[in-house]
Amino acid sequence: MPSIEAEVLATNLAFYEAFARGDLDAFDALWAQDAPVACIHPGWGALHGREEVMASWRAIFGSGGQRIRCTQASAQVLGDCAYVICGETLDGGELVATNVFCREGGTWKIVLHQAGPVHRRVERRPKPSTEKPN
Repeated sequence: MPSIEAEVLATNLAFYEAFARGDLDAFDALWAQDAPVACIHPGWGALHGREEVMASWRAIFGSGGQRIRCTQASAQVLGDCAYVICGETLDGGELVATNVFCREGGTWKIVLHQAGPVHRRVERRPKPSTEKPN
């Protein structure tokens, strides 16, 4: 029997697989029907409510979609809620995402997706000394 964390990670993976395939029906089925949902796409304002959230995804799917891959996913379970933090590798770069899930009818459903760009720190080298040696 899989662990609860494995169940959440499987649902998270199904989210990214449906997105990558452009399968809006499968994608829609992963979102909660009863619990309130929200989404923050990179560079967008917060979207609230299932109708507004799914309309945003229909627009994204309708624009031809993107190749996307979920990386380094880790799940934390808090009773009937859980969250996954993962990377998203897309054609246009790298994002970090938080996906929050809750149980509805015994099945994990997504209630929040938030993704944003990853800014890598540039390693700074020490400046050369301007002092003259003794």
